[in-house]
Amino acid sequence: MAAQRYAVRSRGGTAKDVVAAVGRAGCIQLDSISTVERSHRIALGARIGDYPEPAVSRLMGQGRIFEYWAHEACLIPGEDYRWHRWRMAKYADTHPWHGKVLDREPELTERVLAEIRERGPLGSRHFEGTGSGGMWNWKPAKVVLEALHSAGRLAIAGRESFQRLYDLPERVLPPEALNGRAPSEDEFVRWATLRGVEARGALTEAAVAEMWRLAGGAARVRPHADALVAEGALVRAEGEDGKAPFLLPAGRDADDGALPAAVLLSPFDNLLWDRALLERVFGFRHVIEVYKREHERVYGYYVLPLLRRDRLVGRADLKHDREAGVLRVRAFHREPGVRGNLDDALDLALARLARVVRAAEVAR
Repeated sequence: MAAQRYAVRSRGGTAKDVVAAVGRAGCIQLDSISTVERSHRIALGARIGDYPEPAVSRLMGQGRIFEYWAHEACLIPGEDYRWHRWRMAKYADTHPWHGKVLDREPELTERVLAEIRERGPLGSRHFEGTGSGGMWNWKPAKVVLEALHSAGRLAIAGRESFQRLYDLPERVLPPEALNGRAPSEDEFVRWATLRGVEARGALTEAAVAEMWRLAGGAARVRPHADALVAEGALVRAEGEDGKAPFLLPAGRDADDGALPAAVLLSPFDNLLWDRALLERVFGFRHVIEVYKREHERVYGYYVLPLLRRDRLVGRADLKHDREAGVLRVRAFHREPGVRGNLDDALDLALARLARVVRAAEVAR
């Protein structure tokens, strides 16, 4: 838990803190749902407190952090860019969802690149065309922009109203990030194994694969974990339940003092990514019910787990009423077996979150 670096108290953060938090975490997931606030703001807020909202977009434009595929679409430290070029090379010819987009649309691809080269950062709204309806039925220019980004031929220079602005990588990222060859898949998996365990504190091989969305699961990670353990970079530790062993950073001492009294976590927080690991270690079965029909939900629409020190003790279904300036608690569910009064912990966590999302008051 100490490795997650959740802030122990309510505080204010800076752009420098954002860079440091993304660097420690390895990546912070982005998500478009804004019922309470965008997920990355909640996740960063849990670690560094309230910070200036434009900071993330500005830091992206400076190349100090960048946006790319990791667990999902994520904010990633700028210094890690060269490692993620492995996936860019993989997607150079074929987009993971839309196939050989750039081969199918050569003229549109060249026009998009020419417009950005001449005009600077542009979003999909700056290009003509419409989609066929539905969330993922994008207009042709949007599909080309996404394919160019996935291939590393464009970078995200920032966001306006959460919409991506695309630019040439050389205008966003430092030369050292772009120079040299892309790592091989094996080089990336080895790096990602060490990077993930150091960022998260303790992971199984399957959880490493889940963190970076690596095909092949634990079996793909195991040879690299074995090598890192043999070299003394990682330690393998057995769990009391006799299930898959854990990988731990070598030489790290536990710091029991760096735990938060209470904090509400984004449903897409790093701690929650591997559900099997979460249930095994914390006894907490994480569910995201946003995509369910109302009558199928157990806990609510946008539910944030409540962390008290090193235990997940409850779930709060929240909504940010921006017009009224109120963070509303629609429901709270205590976890089975949790003892004691949780009112103080929930009030403290709500006050911290309200500061992050700029809500003037909390209504329970």
